Amino acid sequence: MKFHRGRLIDHIHLRVADLAASKRFYHAVFTALGHPDALHEGQGFFHADELFVDEAQDYITRVHLAFQTQDRETVHKVYQAALAAGGRDNGAPGERAYHPGYYGAFVLDPDGNNIEAVFHGPFERNVASVEITAK
Repeated sequence: MKFHRGRLIDHIHLRVADLAASKRFYHAVFTALGHPDALHEGQGFFHADELFVDEAQDYITRVHLAFQTQDRETVHKVYQAALAAGGRDNGAPGERAYHPGYYGAFVLDPDGNNIEAVFHGPFERNVASVEITAK
């Protein structure tokens, strides 16, 4: 059975109440995931791959984001880093009944978005990521 990643979602846009708090939170999460240089910023926003975040002028968003990890240890690292960076516990690392081998942890970010770190079991990628070059 084959699974594909990165072909359905163009981007996810979060509108947050406190851009600086969110930037600290997501930088800690990305660093724990092994991507310390993923976060890039511009005036009034930051982004990392498909995630775009800016400060809300009217409403904030509430979503569930699940970040892939390479092993159970990284689930724990993300969980601890997110808590240390202002996140709130929403489910400690552990097995979940979603499917055999599902191991995840949940933290609410500064705006209440449900952030998950998940490991689905051993896997092998055919490429590290899909790179896109504008023409």
